[in-house]
Amino acid sequence: GSGVFAGRMAECERALAPFVDWSLAEALGSESLLARVDVVQPVLWAVMVSLAEVWRSFGVVPDAVVGHSQGEVAAACVAGGLSLEDGARVVALRSRA
Repeated sequence: GSGVFAGRMAECERALAPFVDWSLAEALGSESLLARVDVVQPVLWAVMVSLAEVWRSFGVVPDAVVGHSQGEVAAACVAGGLSLEDGARVVALRSRA
């Protein structure tokens, strides 16, 4: 479980890197970074995508996924409607608006 989570978080960090000036690993341990909307939204997206990967590793494959805000972007990634890279771009750019 936790290895799957860490692996997916690392993939999310690589996907976010071209669009942000902070690292996911750094943000997770930084209260000041997490206080920023442009950081916390992509971080929450990465956590949601990574939790879904853990569930998948245990055989939990949903018939449908829904979400709101960054959860909608995570749902689109989990469902295969957006690649991880496209999801990272959407959530990072949207969080700056």
